[in-house]
Amino acid sequence: MLKRFWLTLVSLWVWLMFVLTTLIMFPVMIILYILTARRDPGLYLVGRVFRLIGVVTFMVNPLWRVKISGIKVPDPRRPYVAVSNHESFADILLLCNLPWEMKWMSKIEILRIPYLGWMMQLAGDIPIDRGSRESAVKAMELSRRSLRNHVSVMIFPEGTRSTTDELLPFKDGAFRLAIKTGTPLLPLAIIGTRDALAKHDWRFGPANAEVKVLPPVEVTGLGLKDTEALKERIRTMIQEARIEMRSAQAGGA
Repeated sequence: MLKRFWLTLVSLWVWLMFVLTTLIMFPVMIILYILTARRDPGLYLVGRVFRLIGVVTFMVNPLWRVKISGIKVPDPRRPYVAVSNHESFADILLLCNLPWEMKWMSKIEILRIPYLGWMMQLAGDIPIDRGSRESAVKAMELSRRSLRNHVSVMIFPEGTRSTTDELLPFKDGAFRLAIKTGTPLLPLAIIGTRDALAKHDWRFGPANAEVKVLPPVEVTGLGLKDTEALKERIRTMIQEARIEMRSAQAGGA
C-alpha cells in the first residue's frame, strides 16, 4: 500500500513537471522557429530544444536511471535512418537523451494532441496515418527531405509496442527508405523501459533504462530486393544486443 502511494505521488510530480516543461518550451519553440527556420530548413535547433522535454522528464523522475552505451556518433549532422525496438512510451523520452537530433515518424493521432502535437509539428516530426497509402507516401517524402537537410529520421520498425521481451516482426518502411536514399541505418537497442510506464497505466515504475547505439549499417549497393535480408540483419543485431545488455545489467545488480 505504501509503495503504491509512493509511486502515485512520484508520478503526479513527474507529470506535473512534464506539463510545465511543455508549456514553457512551446513559446520558446515558436520564437526559435520564426528566427531559424529559413536558414535551418532541417529544423535541427528547434527539434533539439523540443527533445529537452524528454531529458527533463528523466532528470526529475527519481524512479528512473538512464544509461547510453555503444558507439559515439562523431557527426550529429550525418543523417541516418535510426531504428529501435519499442517497449513503452518511455522509449521516446529515453531516446531524447541521445546527443543528436532525429525527426520522429509518429502516428498522426499524436500530432493532433494540443501543445505536444503542435510542438512535434514545429520540430518537423513526421505524421503517418496507419492504413493510408497516401499518408505513407507523404511520410516517406518528408523523411527524404529531413535526410537531405542532414537530419536523421527515427522509426520504430515494429510499428507498435511489444508486450513481451520478444521483438515483433519488423515492417519494411525504414529499410526501403534507407535503400532508396542510400542512407546508412543506425540500429538502437533499448532495455528497461517496459516497467517504466506500463501500457494503459499513467503511473511510473522503477526502471534501469538503457539505449545502446550499435554500429551503422551501410546500404551502398543494395536494392529493394535486399529489403528482407537487411531487415532481418538489423532485427538480429538489436535482439542480440538486448540479450547482452540484460545479461550485463543482471551481472552488475
